[in-house]
Amino acid sequence: MAILFNSEEFAKVKNLLNIYRWGLRTLRTKLDIIHEDLKHVQDNSAIDYMMERIKTPESIAQKLHNLGVDITAENARKYLKDIAGIRIITSFADEIYFLADIIRSIPDVTILVEKDFVSNPKPSGYRSYHLIAEVPIFFSGKVECITAEIQIRTSAMNFWATLEHKARYKFKGEIPAHLSSELSAIADKTAELDKRMFTIHDIINLINEKKE
Repeated sequence: MAILFNSEEFAKVKNLLNIYRWGLRTLRTKLDIIHEDLKHVQDNSAIDYMMERIKTPESIAQKLHNLGVDITAENARKYLKDIAGIRIITSFADEIYFLADIIRSIPDVTILVEKDFVSNPKPSGYRSYHLIAEVPIFFSGKVECITAEIQIRTSAMNFWATLEHKARYKFKGEIPAHLSSELSAIADKTAELDKRMFTIHDIINLINEKKE
C-alpha cells in the first residue's frame, strides 16, 4: 500500500516544494557561474555536467514513514535535508575535493554536513562526496533558508551508482549476496580506473607544459 500525505498536508507540501524549487534554482545559478568561470575563464573543465532534482510528495511521504514520524509538511522540512538535490559529475576523482573547496567558499551558502564516501566508501562500494548546503532565498518580503544535498562524483562512480540503484529497485532493497559481491568488486575496479585515468591526465598535462 502506497504511503501518502493526507489532502491537507499534501496541499502544504506542494507549497513547500515551491520554496525548495526556488532555493534549488538559486543554488544552481551559483554553480552554473562557477562552471562557466572554470571552463571559459580559468580553462579548467572540472565540471562535466550537473543534474538537479526535487523529491516527489510520494517519495517524501515514504521516507518520513521509514523514519517513523508523522507524514506532515513540517516534518518533511524538519527531518529531510535532501528534498532538493544537485549532482555534479567530474572526470577525475581528485577534482572532487577541488570542487568541494570551491562550494564551501560560495557566499551566502552554509555547509551543514559533509560526508566523504570517496575516501571512505560505503560497504556496498558506493563512492561519492556529499554536502548538505543551506541556501537563503528571498520571497514574499522575507528570507528563508532551505537545505539541498550536493553530490560530487566521477562519471565512473555515477555509472556504478545508477547500476546499483537499479539492482536495489529490482530486488526491493534486498540485493542477492552474489550480485552484491559482484557490485562491490566492480566498485573497487571502478576506483582503480579513476586513479589510472587521472595518472594519464597528469602525464598529458606534463607533456603539454614541457612543449610550452
